[in-house]
Amino acid sequence: MFGILIALSLTHLLNDTLQSVITAVYPLLKEGLSLSFAQIGLITLVYQISASVFQPVVGLYLDKRPNPWFLPIGMTFTMTGLLVLAFAHTLHLVFLSVFLIGVGSSILHPEASRLTSLASGGKRGLAQSLFQVGGNTGGSLGPLLAALVIAPYGQGNIAFLSILALIAIAVMWPICRWYRFKLKVSRLRSQTRQTVLHSPLPRKQVIVSLVILLVLIFSKYVYLASLTSYYTFYLIEKFHVSVQSSQLYLFAFLFAAALGTLLGGPIGDRVGRKYVIWVSILGVAPFTLLLPHVDLFWTCVLSICIGLILSSAFSAILVYAQELLPMKLGLISGLFFGLAFGIAGVASAVLGGIADHRGIEYVYNLCAYMPLLGLVTYFLPDLKKRQA
Repeated sequence: MFGILIALSLTHLLNDTLQSVITAVYPLLKEGLSLSFAQIGLITLVYQISASVFQPVVGLYLDKRPNPWFLPIGMTFTMTGLLVLAFAHTLHLVFLSVFLIGVGSSILHPEASRLTSLASGGKRGLAQSLFQVGGNTGGSLGPLLAALVIAPYGQGNIAFLSILALIAIAVMWPICRWYRFKLKVSRLRSQTRQTVLHSPLPRKQVIVSLVILLVLIFSKYVYLASLTSYYTFYLIEKFHVSVQSSQLYLFAFLFAAALGTLLGGPIGDRVGRKYVIWVSILGVAPFTLLLPHVDLFWTCVLSICIGLILSSAFSAILVYAQELLPMKLGLISGLFFGLAFGIAGVASAVLGGIADHRGIEYVYNLCAYMPLLGLVTYFLPDLKKRQA
């Protein structure tokens, strides 16, 4: 099972490496196609909508009709989108490319997250952290690849990244075989005994808890949208760094986010997910409030602290939601991944419009208050105490 978890994490790493190339090449696209910040936001919106709207649908469908071969199908969409992006010289082709890449993501995330839960052996927090750290590490590698491979040589070199998509399909093959065997065993067991899963809370409390979790997702991903989409532009405009240097600073932030994700799940298994959510959302507020008022060195330091703390939230939130509805793992995974992508897309488009009219620094002063919404964590039931 641990081998399957590592393979799923590696799959997530390769997928999110390719996905993060989109935001990493924004400066090249902006210069090459003479785009405004609002158009950059629209590119993100198209990508995030295609990567979010289909996720709950895919999750619900695979809960009812499990299929072991959906993972490589999703990666094929991603590979096609990358090839289109490499040779996209109009805004409409860019829209098409990011839409295809988003569809690939909408297939992979709910299915791979569901398989991670099935392979967790009861350590859901640890399993989701391993899965998430693969994605966050991949997200940090995208800007690094852009800085080393794409920025110096041009947009066409994005096509070479399709090799990573082929490697991902090869990694998915043993996962697909394992899941096919697991489905056969599950069908045999269902013929002899029936296992019914129940929520640990009454229906009304489940609904209230899910709403609170959605508010927390909103606060987290609105702020993250300001960093992942516009951090490079912020550094270039305020501190006059080069495009390549800005991508390296973005890599530092995303790498810190990957490390924080690895820590969040196991800590949640031990002390309870509610406490991890408390610290990761509300605890990051002092750093976000300081960020717009410091120099380049402290901007880098604070962004690393923000990435480290804030990233630990998602694994805890997702596993908490899965424990609320253990009979709907695919639907919950798709809903929360999809909502995260959707909020980030809408927020990116809105923030892009604000940046065009008020300036990029105003965006960071505005978003600094979003983590204060973490106060609603107080109203979440402590599932660990209830289970005890």
